[in-house]
Amino acid sequence: MIRGSVPVIICALLLSCVCWAKPGGSKGKKPKQVVPDIECDVRAGKINLEEFIARCPAQCKESRMKVYGTDVFASISSICNAAIHSGVITNTGGKVIVKKMAGQNIYKGSNSNGVRSLSLPKWRESFVVSVGKPKKGVIYPSTLDYVPSRPTYVNTGQKEDKSPAATTAVPTTTTPVVTTTTPEPTTTTTTTPPPPTPTTRARAVAHKPRDAGSSHPYLAHVAGTGSRQSHSGQGKSPSQVFRGGSNLSRFPQRVSSGLRRPETGSTSRRQPSSPVGPGFTVKEQDPAPRPPEPVSQGDPNCKVDLAFLMDGSWSIGKRRFKIQKDFLAEVAQVINVGIAGPMMGIIQYGDDPVTEISLRTCSNSREVKSAVDKIVQKGGQSNVGKALSYINKQYFSDGNGNRGAAPNVAVVLVDGWPTDKVEEASRLARESGINIFFVTIEGPDEDEKQNLVEASFVDKAVCRTNGFFSLPVNSWFALRKAVQPLVKRICDTDRLVCSKTCVNANDIAFVIDGSSSVGTGNFRTVLQFVANVTREFEISDTDTRVGAVQYTYEQRLEFAFGQYDNKAELLNAIKRINYWSGGTSTGAAITFTAEQLFSKSKPNKRKIMIVITDGRSYDDVRAPALAVHAQGVIAYSIGIAWAAQDELEYIATDPDKEHSFFVDEFDNLYKFVPKIIHNICQEFNSQPRN
Repeated sequence: MIRGSVPVIICALLLSCVCWAKPGGSKGKKPKQVVPDIECDVRAGKINLEEFIARCPAQCKESRMKVYGTDVFASISSICNAAIHSGVITNTGGKVIVKKMAGQNIYKGSNSNGVRSLSLPKWRESFVVSVGKPKKGVIYPSTLDYVPSRPTYVNTGQKEDKSPAATTAVPTTTTPVVTTTTPEPTTTTTTTPPPPTPTTRARAVAHKPRDAGSSHPYLAHVAGTGSRQSHSGQGKSPSQVFRGGSNLSRFPQRVSSGLRRPETGSTSRRQPSSPVGPGFTVKEQDPAPRPPEPVSQGDPNCKVDLAFLMDGSWSIGKRRFKIQKDFLAEVAQVINVGIAGPMMGIIQYGDDPVTEISLRTCSNSREVKSAVDKIVQKGGQSNVGKALSYINKQYFSDGNGNRGAAPNVAVVLVDGWPTDKVEEASRLARESGINIFFVTIEGPDEDEKQNLVEASFVDKAVCRTNGFFSLPVNSWFALRKAVQPLVKRICDTDRLVCSKTCVNANDIAFVIDGSSSVGTGNFRTVLQFVANVTREFEISDTDTRVGAVQYTYEQRLEFAFGQYDNKAELLNAIKRINYWSGGTSTGAAITFTAEQLFSKSKPNKRKIMIVITDGRSYDDVRAPALAVHAQGVIAYSIGIAWAAQDELEYIATDPDKEHSFFVDEFDNLYKFVPKIIHNICQEFNSQPRN
């Protein structure tokens, strides 16, 4: 029995040694990479990380989520479909590494691995995808930081912030009561801080609810001058807007009654339940503090994403920098910041631009004022051009709070004149849809104009040179008078014309040859070409609208402008067009298009006609073409196979080489999609700005 048990005991000891050795051996193991899952519709711009790893699910190809670009993709693209397009993963899903990069001037579409990517003239942020195998020693975040679609703020959160501040102040101010009732001073020092400290701590805590939206020291200063404006001042008379101290003076009073009373009043009043000595009377407990006023959601009639470029150069000086801060705080109050209205951010520029307040930072005017008060002057030169380039490439991005549906507005405050050139940076910003305003304080006089780096810098920078986008101010001390006029202009969204870009400001009519020589198969190819061009535009009743006419000897309106106000419905309507077959009367079709479509075009839309034909017309095209040109229609002609070159040139707007194209086979039509989009955008961006 003893002999038999010895080997068993030895084996048990060996096993236990192995088990004990495992923890020590596992110390050398590297941490395991945790890969977070994402859905097919997640876009790169909605994740607030520069580089990350993620796992895509299966069947993303079927989701048909949009992808823009080839190899380098615009950040509004679906991550998973971009990865399938690049061949990084298949439709069964898998791990992907995403790396963000700067925006591109053009993204070329292509068809790869069963995913069709679209072209895009310009976007502010890009990304690339690679196989989801991290390099040795690299660990990516295990969770993804998503950019919220819109900031969410709960009013009750302010109450929660205030109550801890009030309760914190109560025990600290009752220190003298504990001292008078405790016979041993040593006990008092161990349980409460020294008497001078509590007042300081109570005040420090009181600043926290102010930052959370309760009040700001600036309000107390402005209340004394009687110059504050209400949050709902938009659209009211000056007497209604400048309400002295009626509403806003409540905030300092509320903080004072809830927090500062213990400094001067009897300490026993704050703690009626504590033991009191002879000669003290217990009074009623103070009434509960007033509930906070509801935070405004903003003025819905002024829904803009607004960025101020404030001058932080040394030339401005400390006093004028303070005036500039007061001006920004007052603008925030008058414009009524809120998630349902305008959102406001601030960039300070000197040698280089710095984001002081992003579009996501503040949800109401009081928070903006609190943040403005903390801005410190950076110094340097007045490099406005560099700041404009910064807002175009980085500031108005999804990750920074750009809402997309709201116009982008940039207001440049400049002392005197810039120290760098602004023309090129401004042009690129305008082409991206940014409405640029200039507020020039103490601008150059006639003698000083010889010192300018760039003559007429305001006209070269602003959205339009008609005077609406520029406000000259003679003196820093008169800057405050510009608040109301500036806010009125910013909120006049109908006149923010630079929000209109080459992809969202058109009425486009396709005039499609349905004659017998085309044939059913080629007709489907033509419809695919029409769909590919349409995909490049932003489709809605307020953006680009598309109509279609098919013709033979006769004409048929397939659908009118605005009949389909979203892209999916419009693409389905194009797909459903039935081939007609018959003769070719292109001239009559152009006249029919002018009567049925362009006569109902909106005045703020560019009118574009794209005629697609495969043969010579049986009627005259010259007179109808001249008639639509006279109506301001920009005409493109696309000829296939047997189309007559002279007729294509008659139809096309001058210069012919920019508006007339010929292809020998229907299957090569797709090659002209990028060229047409490029020409449309180039023509749009070269319009006069008066």
